[in-house]
Amino acid sequence: MSVSMIRERTVFVLSGKRKSGKDFVAEKLQNAIGGHICGLVRLSGPLKQQYAQEHGLDFQGLLSSGPYKEIYRDDMIKWGETRRNRDPGYFCRLATHDVEIFPVWIVTDARRKTDVEYFKKNFSKVILVRVEASDEVRSERGWSFAPGIDDVESECGLDAGIDWDHIIINNNEVGDLDNFEKRIHLLLSLT
Repeated sequence: MSVSMIRERTVFVLSGKRKSGKDFVAEKLQNAIGGHICGLVRLSGPLKQQYAQEHGLDFQGLLSSGPYKEIYRDDMIKWGETRRNRDPGYFCRLATHDVEIFPVWIVTDARRKTDVEYFKKNFSKVILVRVEASDEVRSERGWSFAPGIDDVESECGLDAGIDWDHIIINNNEVGDLDNFEKRIHLLLSLT
């Protein structure tokens, strides 16, 4: 893509393990920026919607953080990988369609290098943010290690090989809370 085709927009790309608090961070950042100029881009949304349609499932149930989604997670990951292998930007394009009007986007759930590459290739200002939480805190939020889910690309694809612009620790501890707020304000200054 030529430089003239790169779109002017600030795009925050968030990544992190399951139950690290990516949605929480995204919503805090959106509130700080202002919902009137900042849209949330959920890459998993179009994937889950398409998967639900093709398999006759409850789309809202797949969007939740509850047990319904976990029943289908493994198959949904495999199905999504097949789609991505054919067209790596497919879900990124679908997810951004509804937020075109906003000058600032927050991608809430990047999981693969192809996700990061898509945004870096197509947008002028991309800020990569890793959200981290300890396994103990993630467990308190309902996470437990699941083979075939927590050890595959959809969960580990961005664990290495990415130079994060910012890392936010989201452990809900007193010292972390101060650091968390400072990081949100730092990110806010980049828009």
